[in-house]
Amino acid sequence: MSNVYSIGFGVGTCNSKGEWLEVYFPQPLLNPADAVASAVTGTLNIEGGNVAVALEQAQLQPLADQLESAGANAQADILRQFAGSQRPLVAVVLHSDDAPQSVPESYLKLHLLSHRLVKPHGTKLDGIFGQLANVAWTNQGAIDLEELPQRQLEARLKGELLEVSCVDKFPKMTNYVVPKGVRIAHTARVRLGAYLGEGTTIMHEGFVNFNAGTEGPGMIEGRISAGVFVGAGSDLGGGSSTMGTLSGGGNIVISLGDGCLLGANAGTGIPLGDRCTVESGLYITAGTKVALLDDKGEVAESVKARDLAGKSDLLFRRNSATGAVECLTNKSAVELNAELHSN
Repeated sequence: MSNVYSIGFGVGTCNSKGEWLEVYFPQPLLNPADAVASAVTGTLNIEGGNVAVALEQAQLQPLADQLESAGANAQADILRQFAGSQRPLVAVVLHSDDAPQSVPESYLKLHLLSHRLVKPHGTKLDGIFGQLANVAWTNQGAIDLEELPQRQLEARLKGELLEVSCVDKFPKMTNYVVPKGVRIAHTARVRLGAYLGEGTTIMHEGFVNFNAGTEGPGMIEGRISAGVFVGAGSDLGGGSSTMGTLSGGGNIVISLGDGCLLGANAGTGIPLGDRCTVESGLYITAGTKVALLDDKGEVAESVKARDLAGKSDLLFRRNSATGAVECLTNKSAVELNAELHSN
């Protein structure tokens, strides 16, 4: 392996000023072999750092030949398909996993996530919002918002409709990557940069943000916020929610372990261990007062939910008579208390 972090060859869209709006990377590489990295950096005269280099037509065949000699046949084929294209082409070489400094770098990192090459929190995305501009995503591709009115007029004069599906910094994932073995009922609800493990089903009301996702398998009918990762066999019921770092979770990284269930309209603002359940309609935040019940159903202690973060085999429910939030566990209250206090 080489000391190059990632390489991607992309085709994208620029506005009339030559500024990048988006980039599609058919097959990004993570930690490419030394021979492959040398073929790219040598042919393109890249000495170091994280760079995005515009690809010229004259460079494509020599670079493809060098990659083929290095054993990267798939990448060589992509470059040969680029030949003759009038679209903007780019090569991105990341020598280190640093915060992205351009639109092509940002899109390469988002592709790494959706291609399952890295998991959420597995690559640095600091400042990515500042790198990406709001774009009109249309049936004719990405369009700069300042150029949208003229494009709409041109379409109407041709008797056409320019369909604007959304205005956002992030496009939907399926226009770039469709991971193997997943079902997505409403593709607009999964952003590029989501990680969907094999066996994941995203129902119509499910949503997955960038830098978030599922280990799979799992049924997602709720919201997986930015930064949240859901373990294998865990389900999110309809209308359920996970609190991301952008929506009030602060610096706490929210995650669900394996075999968890968020009931319909439930939510969590603390990370859950394995085999945890939050009953329908109950939202747990870090400061929620929770009564720990012993094996006789008696209150053994009252704690804040943050003290239960990451613990396994917990059932959170609301007492229908008193309204108090309660927690049952297959461990005795004494054992659970001892575990809490030891930390």
